[in-house]
Amino acid sequence: MTDRQPPQRDDGDRYPGAGRVVVVVPTYNESANISSIVERIRAAVPPVHVLVVDDNSPDGTGDLADAMAAADGHVHVLHRPGKAGLGMAYLAGFAWARDNDFDAACEMDADGSHAPEQLHRLLDALSGADVVLGSRYIPGGMVVNWAAHRQLISRSGNTYARLMLGIKLADATGGYRAYRMPVLDKITSGWAPPQGYCFQIGLAWRAVSAGFQVAEVPITFAEREHGVSKMSGSIVAEAFWRVAVWGAQDRARRVARLFNGRKPTRS
Repeated sequence: MTDRQPPQRDDGDRYPGAGRVVVVVPTYNESANISSIVERIRAAVPPVHVLVVDDNSPDGTGDLADAMAAADGHVHVLHRPGKAGLGMAYLAGFAWARDNDFDAACEMDADGSHAPEQLHRLLDALSGADVVLGSRYIPGGMVVNWAAHRQLISRSGNTYARLMLGIKLADATGGYRAYRMPVLDKITSGWAPPQGYCFQIGLAWRAVSAGFQVAEVPITFAEREHGVSKMSGSIVAEAFWRVAVWGAQDRARRVARLFNGRKPTRS
């Protein structure tokens, strides 16, 4: 279930070089954060729309989002029946963006770790790229208030992804991103996404493999101040084995093409 009326078009809802943009914010038990993050997005980049994708949060996150949507025509809510994973939440949000004729869709966490005040960096870069990743690990990017073991896991995960998938991205695991809709149409079509955060690696890899222009811009990532992180050992394990499988499948395809006498390209 979503808002009763589709988003109304107006002359002020286009971002230069990006068109009509919606920021997709998945939520599950984010009542302590959702009002602040939506308000900050709307203040930082007034032309964009915000779509809260709530997985029937028992703490009332969905109700708070509904109240904001009732007061602001640029805020919308997509209610899902239950918790079904980050990947499925984003795919639902992307489908909503497509159905409502948006030109670009952004990913942003609800917990405040992604600064809405830096969203313009992604959107400005989108004028010359198909996908823009907010990167913690390029010059100008940084991580604030993260425990050493979390930083080690994150950096190791990115190194692992580069080695296994052959992608030259500094931060393929991050979740602060902007996509042009034709890219999402191509890279999500028929894809059954993983449940955890390796969804982000998969999307980045699929975009690179499809030949899209992927850019990175520096962001500051901050640890959440309220609520509980969704990261767990099982999520890390899922990312490890899925990336290994994707890498093996890609190498097998490339070898098969060599034997068939064709130049190996990713698909």
